[in-house]
Amino acid sequence: MMDPASFRVPDAPQDPAPRPGDTPAGLLDAPDAGRHPTRTQLWLHRISVFLFVLISAVAGVLLIILPWTPGWTDNYLLMSFPSLRTVVDNGFVRGICSGLGLLDIWIGFWEALHYHEPG
Repeated sequence: MMDPASFRVPDAPQDPAPRPGDTPAGLLDAPDAGRHPTRTQLWLHRISVFLFVLISAVAGVLLIILPWTPGWTDNYLLMSFPSLRTVVDNGFVRGICSGLGLLDIWIGFWEALHYHEPG
């Protein structure tokens, strides 16, 4: 029988962990805590948070209202698939969509309330 130690792969040298300044950052990422952000980075961060909150609120309101309108089931796509129409017309599915809308609004406003200026 062969010795299991003979199947061992030699240990590869460990790479050191990257320092905070070594990793590339996106333009809209929050700046590092150790340095002060430029005015452009600060405004891009503010705009990105504002757009996230706005899109979350609009999508949430649409997900709350649209499942309860007649256009939710009376559209061209669902007319072609009657079995899918019965599923989408179910109150449980409509409630799940409205619940996701509430969750989306909550996430957007939570992000707005917990916003802080970087740097």
